[in-house]
Amino acid sequence: MTKRTDIALRIDLDENKVPETIFWDAPDGGVKNEEASAVFLSIWDPKAKDTLRIDLWTKEMPIDDMKRFLHQTLLSMADTLERATNQDEMAIDMRDFAKYYAEKLELIKKKP
Repeated sequence: MTKRTDIALRIDLDENKVPETIFWDAPDGGVKNEEASAVFLSIWDPKAKDTLRIDLWTKEMPIDDMKRFLHQTLLSMADTLERATNQDEMAIDMRDFAKYYAEKLELIKKKP
């Protein structure tokens, strides 16, 4: 017997179809009607061997928050690569790039 779960997104759009609010639910994770400012959703299409993406952010999301969100997403991708493929060296390289990105955007101070 398999179990099924749902993760839901609700996006409220303005008259130009620009996201104003993002809410999400993940009942198995204890998330109910939580507000978010951005979402990056990637779905692997095994037939086309291609990634389908939905990248949304609210028009009120501060640019500094978007830079930080992208930085944390890069770090998450490195963690996923390491866990899913055991590509430890490449994960380290991705983390190095994430550090470079954070330093260039002054999210963290560059160490001498």
